Amino acid sequence: MNFTVESDIGLKRTVNEDRAAFFERPDRFKLAILADGMGGHNAGDVASEMAVNEMEALFLSADVQDFENKASQQQWLRDAISHINYEIYHYSLSHEGCQGMGTTLIAVLLDEQHGLISHVGDSRVYQFTDDTVQLITRDHSYVNILLENGEISEEEAQNHPKKNFILKALGTESSIEPDFYGVSMEETSYLLICSDGLSNKLSINEMAAIITLPLPLQEKGKKLVQLANDCGGEDNISLILVTNNEEV
Repeated sequence: MNFTVESDIGLKRTVNEDRAAFFERPDRFKLAILADGMGGHNAGDVASEMAVNEMEALFLSADVQDFENKASQQQWLRDAISHINYEIYHYSLSHEGCQGMGTTLIAVLLDEQHGLISHVGDSRVYQFTDDTVQLITRDHSYVNILLENGEISEEEAQNHPKKNFILKALGTESSIEPDFYGVSMEETSYLLICSDGLSNKLSINEMAAIITLPLPLQEKGKKLVQLANDCGGEDNISLILVTNNEEV
């Protein structure tokens, strides 16, 4: 399995509140994790860093039995996210400069053939295969509720004044329930995990055009970030691109 990780401050921000990482255990299991901190001056970068560091520690120390089937994997992810949410929430209450902080979270537990996605917030996971291009996750956002209810169009959603209003984030409440999605890691498929600094700037077809280029995986990741910056780069831009394809 090949992967690349990119995280860029963008062109307008003074702090990168995104965190993205890929961890591998000695057994076959791997974890891709991306967190987009929120709260502006209220330490969004602290929340995202706590989420990634805590998840790394829990993943690397987990018993292999925690991952023996899909049910146990989902329970492990649910428990880990609940623990991390508790830590961030109580840290924010006890540190004045961090009150109100939170973070989105995408954590994808991978073996060679399958992935289990856990999701909170409006960071996204896309899958690209030879035949399909698909947004897998569903944003926990006010605008997405309007879109799903047919109250606004896709075009109106792109420019809605409450586009960045998130309904669910890690650390903003005492408890959290993530969404889960299963994916099959076909030989020709790519999994793109990204913050909204990328997804707000590039269409799914623009992403696909870069991902299908005959380039090394790392170059594809850099080109995605560069295009998002070329389109304005108002936000931090982070991604993890994973594939079972051999690199060029």
